Amino acid sequence: MSRSLRALILLLFVSACGSANYSAPRNLDNACSIVSERPAYLKAMKRAERRWGVPVAVQMATIYQESKFIGNARTPVQYSLGVIPMGRQSSAYGYSQALDGTWEEYQRLEGGWGARRDDIHDATDFMGWYFLETQRELGISVADARNQYLAYHEGRTGYRRGSYNQKGWLLKVSNEVANRAVLYDAQLRACGKA
Repeated sequence: MSRSLRALILLLFVSACGSANYSAPRNLDNACSIVSERPAYLKAMKRAERRWGVPVAVQMATIYQESKFIGNARTPVQYSLGVIPMGRQSSAYGYSQALDGTWEEYQRLEGGWGARRDDIHDATDFMGWYFLETQRELGISVADARNQYLAYHEGRTGYRRGSYNQKGWLLKVSNEVANRAVLYDAQLRACGKA
């Protein structure tokens, strides 16, 4: 076998090992469809529910809002004068859209340095950890999708200050997250996945 052919085979093998399916499931409005298409999601969320107490439907509704279940989701690039790229809106990345600093805190305290934001198991574990810490610090039940989402989006300090009250759009979004959590919960119960 020639050197160039061996190099090509090695390159194809390495690129195949590194690829992952980060696309969204087909029907994001049906929790049963999501977990049927991606059984690893349900396994990860149930594990996070057992460890941290955060209901699967609350995790799903938050992930829907944050990334639409796209594992390598990033915030949009901002442009100056409409054409000069100035970087991303924030460092949010992955299923949970965790910021760099918060993710590093999670890695240090709970997840280990190998935890990745584009891994559903790590992302749901992170969300469970964050929501439980929010419950401990702010008294918001881990089952309260609306207020947990507000604290998740604004940070605990922002939530404590009530910064969300000046953001009508965010209040609307947090209500949508709560409604989606109720919908997902009912769907999961109906198909026996709750």
